[in-house]
Amino acid sequence: MPVDSVGRSGGTEDAPDALRELGLADVLGGPDAGDLDVRIRGEARDPDTGIVASDDVLATTRTIREAVAERISDGERPFLVGGCCSEVPGALAGARDALGRVGLAYIDGHIDLYDGTTSPTGEAADMPISVAIGREPSAWVEAAGGVSLAAADAALIGYRDKEESETYDMVQPEELGPWAADLSVEAVRAEGSGRVGERVARDLAGRVPYWVHLDVDVLDQDVFPATDYLLSGGMGWDELAPVLGPIASSEAIVGVSLGCYNPDKDPDAACGRDLVAALGVALGR
Repeated sequence: MPVDSVGRSGGTEDAPDALRELGLADVLGGPDAGDLDVRIRGEARDPDTGIVASDDVLATTRTIREAVAERISDGERPFLVGGCCSEVPGALAGARDALGRVGLAYIDGHIDLYDGTTSPTGEAADMPISVAIGREPSAWVEAAGGVSLAAADAALIGYRDKEESETYDMVQPEELGPWAADLSVEAVRAEGSGRVGERVARDLAGRVPYWVHLDVDVLDQDVFPATDYLLSGGMGWDELAPVLGPIASSEAIVGVSLGCYNPDKDPDAACGRDLVAALGVALGR
C-alpha cells in the first residue's frame, strides 16, 4: 500500500518497494501481487471530514476494501505492506465483507482513536480505530461500508501515547469498552509479553477470525528510528517478538498489515532488515 497520510510523495509510501528489495516477499513465502493503484496527495485538511487529502483517503479505503474482500473470498490470507495505518479501515472492511464478524489485534505505539476534530494533524493515520468501530469521521465510516469492528473483538497492544492523547480530547478506550484487550506498553510489561501474546491469540481465536496490524512505532525510538512519530519507552525486539509470534501465527488470522516504516529515515536499511527478519520469525518462515 504505497500511501502516506501526510499527503506528500516519499516517506512511508516508499516502504513496499524498500521491503521488497530486502526480501520480504521471500520471507512471506507467497506471490507478490504488486501495489494497488492508491496514493494520498494534498496537504489541505478537508473542512467537512477534518482529514488531510480526504478524497484520496476515502478512495484508498474503497480500493483496499475491494481487494482484501476478493483475496479472502478466494481463500487467501493477504499481507498488506504499508504505507501507513490509513490502510487499516479498508482492510477490516474487506475482511468483514468476506467473512462477517472479524476481530483485530492492533500492535501500535498509538491508540489511534482520534477523529477529524480531535486529531492535531488531520492525518488519516491518527484515526483508523475510530473509523473501524464506526465513530468518526462519518464519511470515512461510510466509505468503509459502516462498522467493521466491535470494541469487544479488538485488542489494542503496546500503546504509550495515552497522556498525550488526553491533551487533545481524544476519546479514550475506557470510554468505549469493554475491549478484547486494552494493553498499554506498561501493561504488557507487567503481565509479560509472552503471556500477552498467547492470551490475546487464544482469546481472539476463540471468538472470531481476526486481522493483525503491526505499526513499527510500537518499538522504542532508539530501537527503530525509521518511523515518523518517535516515542520513547517503546518495546524492544525482545519484547515484541513474544507478543507478535503467537498472534501472527494463529490459524484464526485472516490477514496481516504492516505500517509506518519510513525508508527515508533508514539510509543503511538496518531497520528494514531487522523488520524483515522479525516478520520471518513471527510467521515461522
